[in-house]
Amino acid sequence: MRAVWRLSLALLGLIAAQAARADQDNYVEVVSGRALVTAGDCVSCHTAPGGAPFAGGLALATPFGRIMSANLTPDDATGIGGWTADDFARAMHEGIARDGSHLYPAFPYTAYTRITRPDLDAMFAYLRTVPTVSNNVDRDTLGFPFNIRAAMAGWNALYFTPGTFAPDPQRSDEFNRGAYLVAGLGHCGTCHTPMNRFGANKSAEFLQSNKIDNWTAPNLTADPRLGVGGWSVEEIVAYLRTGQTANTIASGPMAEVITRSTALMPVADLHAIATFLKERGAAGAPAPQAIVASDARMQAGAAIFIDTCAACHTPQGAGITHLFPRLAGNPSVVQTDPTSLIQVVLAGARGAATDAAPTGPAMPSLGYRLGDAQVASVLTYIRNSWGNAAAPVSADDVRKLRAEVGVPVN
Repeated sequence: MRAVWRLSLALLGLIAAQAARADQDNYVEVVSGRALVTAGDCVSCHTAPGGAPFAGGLALATPFGRIMSANLTPDDATGIGGWTADDFARAMHEGIARDGSHLYPAFPYTAYTRITRPDLDAMFAYLRTVPTVSNNVDRDTLGFPFNIRAAMAGWNALYFTPGTFAPDPQRSDEFNRGAYLVAGLGHCGTCHTPMNRFGANKSAEFLQSNKIDNWTAPNLTADPRLGVGGWSVEEIVAYLRTGQTANTIASGPMAEVITRSTALMPVADLHAIATFLKERGAAGAPAPQAIVASDARMQAGAAIFIDTCAACHTPQGAGITHLFPRLAGNPSVVQTDPTSLIQVVLAGARGAATDAAPTGPAMPSLGYRLGDAQVASVLTYIRNSWGNAAAPVSADDVRKLRAEVGVPVN
């Protein structure tokens, strides 16, 4: 009888130990999943203004209309509560929802296809722990013919190559980790790579800048003039961790990416991202000829700059360290597409505020008192002074964006 009792106790102990290990393994997976979801910045797109985190309902701008982001909370009726890990992996790897319908690439499965299955399982495990929210999002907001989801099968055949990430054996582990984060989980190319007229990223121009939702996602190649070629690895890490360097401050959509994602990532991952960006090679576009100072646009722009901008950015465009961005030699200033510059001058902007750099400096809106030609002149001057060289900004460009952002001239 005693032997039976001892055996029973041993079995109970074994069961308890196995349960404890299972709980510990699940905890580790959830914690890992939280870090991966943070690196993917899922919360930014899947949280509506004033809405609950991950509950969806944010309108995402696309060339074909606005698409509402899905509810990722574990609600059975309106979220992913009824999904399995296989359903989630299929959506991420193939762009196919649980019901078999095609997802639009505004949900960047074209990048997420590179994420490993263990990482996807961990992300799914974490999402099942977030607070459940009932939010029935309208997922069919595009007009005809773009509302025909079955047509995405043809789009995928032309522009989507599924397949998980394959490390380059000729590169370092750190480079490959950075490639995994940039090209896959972080889906940086979704915003920073030019698109063709069908909404597909041009893979041959990976990270060479793109216009998205009235902002310019700048060049992230190692190009010394337009990209991060002039940045050190440490400067890129500082920018992603704090939202600023000594000479520049993140604003617009990138400020949100930093505050909600990269500022919360391990420094080792940020270093890997910086290593990848620095070692990939430059796009190599030649610099244009700078517009001469005697040009009428430059003269008009110089007067506006001295009157309106020089107090903060200094007459030499040097800026104020960690407060007002440097304009001289700043790649953001000479991007081929000046949309972000026009946006900031017209509507103003606030820099990123992070735990490491809690002060988010602000740029006031100047669109209320500067006309379209004046904004064009001052930006043309900034883009062609102190060693900068870039195409002029036209008053028509300013007029069109002013209509989009709704900043009237008083």
